[in-house]
Amino acid sequence: MDEQSLAREDFHKETRAIKRGVRGLEQSSAELARDADRRTVLSADRTLLAAERTYAAWIRTALAALASGIGATALTRGVLPFWVGKASGSVLVIFAGFCLVAAVWRELSGVEHLKHPDIRPMPKALLVPINFLLLLVVIAALTGIWLS
Repeated sequence: MDEQSLAREDFHKETRAIKRGVRGLEQSSAELARDADRRTVLSADRTLLAAERTYAAWIRTALAALASGIGATALTRGVLPFWVGKASGSVLVIFAGFCLVAAVWRELSGVEHLKHPDIRPMPKALLVPINFLLLLVVIAALTGIWLS
């Protein structure tokens, strides 16, 4: 073989090696894109679940404050002056109302949910009426504390 044909053969070998390298880079690039899409979906799921956990914590705190306010009023009756029991119960029940309003406000105006077809946030049409009913319970408890 002459020098020119050896050079041509080396050129073809290098060209094939470069093409294999390009194909490998394209495959790894496609894998990275799939991984990035998967991480984005998982991140959106975590964000949504965190928002729902926060909402649940506000509601849990509201219900605990409501029960504590009613309990404080009942347990202090006859033991302490009437206004102490009513005042402490009222503060706890008012705090329960604040927690209910804060939960709805935070959920409606808080984190902007990511737009993804697999992510379905809590339905707002269900969120507001349920919290409104709980707020009516808070008002009824507060009225009951002061009328009893």
